Amino acid sequence: MLSRRALLGSATAALATPVEAQPSYPDRPIRLVCPYPAGGATDVLTRILAEGLRERLGQPVVVENRSGAGGNIGVDVVAKSAPDGYVLGTAPVGNFIINPFLYRSMPYDPVRDLTAVSLAFEVPNVAVVSEKFVPARNMRDFLAWAKAKAGGVVYGTSGVGTSAHLCSELLFKRAGVECTHVPFRSAAQVIPAMLSGDVDFAIDNLASYAGVIQQGQMSALGMTTAERWPTMPQVPTMAEAGIPDFVVTAWSALIGPAGLPVPVQDRLSTAVQSVAADPAIRQRFLMAGGQALASTPTGARERMDRERPMWKEMVELSGARME
Repeated sequence: MLSRRALLGSATAALATPVEAQPSYPDRPIRLVCPYPAGGATDVLTRILAEGLRERLGQPVVVENRSGAGGNIGVDVVAKSAPDGYVLGTAPVGNFIINPFLYRSMPYDPVRDLTAVSLAFEVPNVAVVSEKFVPARNMRDFLAWAKAKAGGVVYGTSGVGTSAHLCSELLFKRAGVECTHVPFRSAAQVIPAMLSGDVDFAIDNLASYAGVIQQGQMSALGMTTAERWPTMPQVPTMAEAGIPDFVVTAWSALIGPAGLPVPVQDRLSTAVQSVAADPAIRQRFLMAGGQALASTPTGARERMDRERPMWKEMVELSGARME
């Protein structure tokens, strides 16, 4: 009888141990890797997201900037981390879709090595010119001025293969405008070059240019959204500006490594949906030049699959290639 009781006690303990060894997620701080430098659009919006997640998950969410190689370095940190939900990241569309077509080799496979937990936020691109050096105040006049300009226009971007680069090439090739691309490390370097007259044009994230537009230093010619942007209703969409079929936004997703447990995915996806539904946080995103998004993991993958052909065509059209 004693042996039977001992046996039953051992069996009960064996069954209880795995449950007790799996504390509720999360039970410690989370690292949230931003694959771009501090102060840029992705960083600013990632930090707003991190604050919202902290409130809902009950643990610190610490943003860590790991920039370089078009965001590949930071995303690779996430891809090679343990699939336990304590190392996550924000990955823009470039790291999921554009870079595999752009780079000859990638340190990770975005389909095989990453889990897309939820869409997180998106940023429209805005076409801008310097008030001082470019006489045009709408897209039609700008393209006419650009075609007549000796040597064509010089446009600046935050790097080869970025959505800014691809959008610019698409615009000028469609319009038949001669152009020269000058890549910088970030929009923070493009802006002074435009204000000094060294660069004629940029079409880049609104989050980076909202300040100089509001200050009257630059004119906004068009927004790459389907509808006018809430914080800048005076700026026409590209379609309204005379450029049809030009709806392009730079979205980002919350990611983890492959093999992230489904309960962890669901916990995080639910938290992101709660963040996106919060009016105060939505307003903070808008004021920073972005828009809060949320989805299920399946929804995030569906958007990637839907947009992949478009971005592939844009990369091919640009002729861009990175080692």
